[in-house]
Amino acid sequence: MNIAALLEKSACRFPQHRALSSGLEPHCDYATLAQRTAAIASYLKNELQCQPGERIALVMKNSPQYIEVLFGVLHAGLTAVPVNAKLHRREFAYILENSGATHAFITDDFNDTIGELNNTVDTLKSFISVNSTAFQQVYESPPLALQQCEPDAIAWLFYTSGTTGQPKGAMLSHRNLMAMTQSYFASVDTIEPGATLLHAAPMSHGSGLYAFPNIAAGAHQVVSQSGSFEPEEILQLIKHYPQVSMFAAPTMIKRMVETPPAKDENTDNLKVMIYGGGPMYVADIKVAMERFGNKFAQIYGQGETPMTISCLNRADHLGRDDLPLDELLASVGCAQVPVEIRIADEDGNKLPDGEVGEILVNGDTVMRGYWQNPEATAKTIVDGWLFTGDMGMLNAQGYLTLKDRSKDLIISGGTNIYPREVEEILLEHPDIIEVSVIGKADPDWGEVVVAFVVQRETATLDKAQLDAFCIDNMARFKRPKHYHFVAQLPKNNYGKILKTQLRILLE
Repeated sequence: MNIAALLEKSACRFPQHRALSSGLEPHCDYATLAQRTAAIASYLKNELQCQPGERIALVMKNSPQYIEVLFGVLHAGLTAVPVNAKLHRREFAYILENSGATHAFITDDFNDTIGELNNTVDTLKSFISVNSTAFQQVYESPPLALQQCEPDAIAWLFYTSGTTGQPKGAMLSHRNLMAMTQSYFASVDTIEPGATLLHAAPMSHGSGLYAFPNIAAGAHQVVSQSGSFEPEEILQLIKHYPQVSMFAAPTMIKRMVETPPAKDENTDNLKVMIYGGGPMYVADIKVAMERFGNKFAQIYGQGETPMTISCLNRADHLGRDDLPLDELLASVGCAQVPVEIRIADEDGNKLPDGEVGEILVNGDTVMRGYWQNPEATAKTIVDGWLFTGDMGMLNAQGYLTLKDRSKDLIISGGTNIYPREVEEILLEHPDIIEVSVIGKADPDWGEVVVAFVVQRETATLDKAQLDAFCIDNMARFKRPKHYHFVAQLPKNNYGKILKTQLRILLE
């Protein structure tokens, strides 16, 4: 099994169909995309002498070449390591080192950063910019035949933050990605040949994962020319292309609703906006439906079971006779077809409907485990069940409602931020004695990061100083939006910081 076979099949069926575009500019058709991915695979295997399972990093902003490289890596029987382009240099370094990536494909934005890391990361042998002449020459490599892989061979090493603050690589196999692809059609939505997938969110995460079902259907993938999320640009692309689907964080949908031109732009071509990655308030989804119509589906998933735990489909958004609409819209839907959901107590015992417990998931989408981390794997997967760390409740009809996330997880703008990551970096500041980070509800971002700081008696820290320190040492989206300077942090008898009391201070 090789998940890249999806592209070969669609190239045979729809060779002249548009496959990729940048904004309004065509990039290639399916026949050309298949030829280019086979050439990239040949370059990796024959020129770079990559061996089966070798890890290849993608440090790239959204671009049509992202799909070419991703499928080229998979075509060659190698493991793709897509890296969040918003991360800090030190986080890039950690992922490259931990994964043992031997080569990297980048966009020009990262020439300097990856160039420096090429000299310090022992395993990294080379990197190539997809915007370079050298990459254009890769297209000329003689095509490589599709390499066969075992179903459980690792296809995508998905780095996700852990509760310790240390990123962990979720090992996603070809079987995992195929089950996710099939689940899209069975649980989320249909896709017609020639329909459009608009990449508004990062392709290193959910948007890129949805490339698989869209390629399987012979759909057209469009990347905004800006390479980022600009509501006005997205609305223009929706107006231009047919049967548009897109994956978006709730905060992105809210920005689109609030964009002045949104009230006047024709969005008849919009088929579905699939949202997830953070809380969507009932009031916000109602406003979005008033503006765009019944064109929404919500998915709940994790990197450890990609895009595939539950789904609240378009029909659910219209309500059911046996459930209040607000209750439905507050849920994250029912279990997707290939998985089973269980609500469990602290000992893993199944709880009855209506009781809150930890959400457990079982099925072919559940990862093989964490890369080179058997201890974390053993704690997270028990008897085939993935312990998500999220708390939730199932009702009698099978709809899942999230009650809380992993104890301290902050989800801001659809991106996971673990407080310990931020705390550990802030504690590197010489004038900070103690720090505790929590999330605060925010109408625009879902949550924002708040830091409670105990500074040295002689220090005179302020927000500007700490902002500058954070920008130098962590990804911008992780830095605190607010700082509270306190004389001491509340603790229990064992010296553990009481974050519950800190949250009360924000009320």
